[in-house]
Amino acid sequence: MPQTAAATALRPEASGAGIPNINPVTGLSTDYLNHFTEALMALEMAADIPECLDDLKAWRPKSYADHFAQSRFTNRGVVIDLYRVAQPALRREVDRLSETINGLLIEAIEAATDNAAVARRAAAVRPLMAELADLINGTTEKAADRRSSQAAIDAMFLR
Repeated sequence: MPQTAAATALRPEASGAGIPNINPVTGLSTDYLNHFTEALMALEMAADIPECLDDLKAWRPKSYADHFAQSRFTNRGVVIDLYRVAQPALRREVDRLSETINGLLIEAIEAATDNAAVARRAAAVRPLMAELADLINGTTEKAADRRSSQAAIDAMFLR
């Protein structure tokens, strides 16, 4: 990727309507978290608003690059390029967490009529999303150190 595209994407004025914010340290965008937040909110509302089940059935897991490739952001190509040139260890951890969150959400969607199962998976997803946000924001060297051991155990047994 040309350095000028990355430099342009990381300028503060490059953020705005139709353009996701890009963290200047990691080169990643927290807009990816919206992919998970939408599914989690619909899951939690499904018990009271059954119409949310239609939204849930339409939800599909997406990788970071897939999320932005399918977005309408005008700078989606740059966002994807920045992800591809991000630190390999960071990308691996983002991918690992994303796969885990996607898997837990799929399991929760499949069990959407079982409120207890949804609640367990939602409880496991929230700390993982916080960990993913930490990685994207560059706010921790090792986000897993900040996750509670109980959440880690819950996530492991729900997979």
